[in-house]
Amino acid sequence: MNEFYELENCKIRVDLEPQLIRVYSDAELWRFLNGKPNLRFDLLIETIKAAYQNCYGKELNITNDSLVVEIVVHVYCDYIGLGFNRFVRIHWIQNLVAKLLKRAEIVDCGEKDVDSNRWIWDCLSKFKKPILKLLPKNLNATNLKNH
Repeated sequence: MNEFYELENCKIRVDLEPQLIRVYSDAELWRFLNGKPNLRFDLLIETIKAAYQNCYGKELNITNDSLVVEIVVHVYCDYIGLGFNRFVRIHWIQNLVAKLLKRAEIVDCGEKDVDSNRWIWDCLSKFKKPILKLLPKNLNATNLKNH
């Protein structure tokens, strides 16, 4: 189920499927995260989990911190890749990075039964605070993401 959540005047795109949510690292998500990622992630995760509960009648079995870390890492990789391609003008490398960016732009967060990487995000969730500090204070100021 494709959803858009209006949060802080931003339209955040999220897909809901049984045991899985999909968050899109697009310009709206980047704008939403500007300046206050801790508070904004709390709001985002609460909203997604409430929608999932309403849709499927059960809780999404992924911890909040694990979700946050997975989304942050994807957004950060998207940010690094876009910045890299802006400055490195070697065509074949840009093509390779573009392929990696496609994977970073869609954040598939699944329960353990459907996501073989869930254990990684669960382990990294212990480091949520330092991982959150990786994000630049104002992602949109870079003008890297325009879609």
